[in-house]
Amino acid sequence: MKLLVLQHVPFEGPAAIKAWADGHGHSIIHHCCTGNDPYPDPASFDCCIILGGPMGVNDQLPWMPAEIEFIQSCIDANKFMLGICLGAQLIASALGAVIEEHSCSEIGWFDVRRVPGADTTGQWYDKVLPETFTPLHWHGDTFAIPPGARHLYQSQACANQMFIARQHLIGLQFHLEFEPATAERVAEASAADLAQACATVQTAQQIVSDPQRFASANQLMHRLLDAMRLEFMRHNL
Repeated sequence: MKLLVLQHVPFEGPAAIKAWADGHGHSIIHHCCTGNDPYPDPASFDCCIILGGPMGVNDQLPWMPAEIEFIQSCIDANKFMLGICLGAQLIASALGAVIEEHSCSEIGWFDVRRVPGADTTGQWYDKVLPETFTPLHWHGDTFAIPPGARHLYQSQACANQMFIARQHLIGLQFHLEFEPATAERVAEASAADLAQACATVQTAQQIVSDPQRFASANQLMHRLLDAMRLEFMRHNL
């Protein structure tokens, strides 16, 4: 597979996604969304992965309309897409969902649970992620579930944590791809976020202190990517 990775800030890269791609012999095309380089032709890659960043969909930054237009072109081309945090919000926005500031920021390690009644039986993503797990969160905004999408996971602080639309458009509000060094860089760049007095905002020390949390999250990231790859191959042999 050839992966296109859309990156918004230098300190938040693909991390465990790159490790997975390197381990399976998949190539990665990197694109900086905040620059002036043209977006690639959707025919030149198999899957688009959109990373996070400290900005929001509603910030009206000058480069963002071009990114949303490109995302829409990928959707129209039936590309497999995975959006993480801001990336999920961008996909949701392109699908017509509202993005808004959440009632509180959610930063740190907090459980997510399968939404009651979210039946995934027979779907390619069935049992890929467990009923409950603990990813890293780092967001102040939240997406509404796009029309027609499946709402799969929620947390105590934020109802909309994961959706899948049209079988191949995946949005994760949380992070499974962060490695310890990624979290350290993001914490350094986001000191104001961590200074919030909020029960759902952990300290930098709480976030980075346990390498096993990252290892467990990365394993789930790899499981999801494995399942995506198999579903892609099933339709493209």
